[in-house]
Amino acid sequence: MTEIGVMQGRLLPRIDGRIQAFPWGNWQEEFPTARTVGFDTIEFIFEGPDIEKHPLMQADGRKSIRETIRETGVRVGSICADYFMDEPLFRGSVAEREDSRRVLSTLISAAAQIEARFVEIPCVDRSSLTSERERSDLVDAVNAVLPEAEEKNVGILLETDLPPHDFRVLLDRWSHPLVGANFDSGNSASLGYEPIEEIATLSDTIQNVHVKDRLLGGTTVPLGTGAARFDDVFESLGTIGYRGPLILQTARDDDDVGAASRYLAMVRRWSDTYLAQK
Repeated sequence: MTEIGVMQGRLLPRIDGRIQAFPWGNWQEEFPTARTVGFDTIEFIFEGPDIEKHPLMQADGRKSIRETIRETGVRVGSICADYFMDEPLFRGSVAEREDSRRVLSTLISAAAQIEARFVEIPCVDRSSLTSERERSDLVDAVNAVLPEAEEKNVGILLETDLPPHDFRVLLDRWSHPLVGANFDSGNSASLGYEPIEEIATLSDTIQNVHVKDRLLGGTTVPLGTGAARFDDVFESLGTIGYRGPLILQTARDDDDVGAASRYLAMVRRWSDTYLAQK
């Protein structure tokens, strides 16, 4: 059965009106709610500014995460490292890039300790890859931590706003099973990319999927009301034999838990129709 999860914080009150943020004060409370709704996993968010206080960066914090997983049965399968949107691995001074690389190294070790399979590096919006130099610096940074990723068996997934062919060319510079793509249905739709072509192009590199809907050139909206063509998305995922997790990174609502329940039912229906039979 396909593992279906939710982006951290989507089942808790918003923080400062933000659609996505790490719930510093009450992250544990989301796990029993996720279990009640029916989610298998939560995708943890890693962001600053005071990252040293993040539970992933502290032994006691990682222990608390493991205990919460054990108590609820809701696992943490992936870590969305939004930290790298503000501190990219490929921008800034040599010292700044080295600091970011050290954070990634620490995060890979932390992921292994809580049995998370992936660390995701977003290269979108303010952290978009804008030049060949930035792409080369990103390749160098990931190469520097690949031995540790291999030792820990933790994947490094990229999410970019590059056109599909360019994204595939970038991933082929590694051609490594632990370096792959996170496909985001909403971001793809907002950029006007053709989902059938994009998924076929990225194919075997796709190891995680964010389920989201966005308007063409616009913001996140409730599932089924934007530009994402979900039947095409899920049929294409079935065609490439996708077996990874589906993470709901959906629009917020006055009743986030009720909305998540509705969205989960929609995703299960698409998954059962297009993925279970392949």
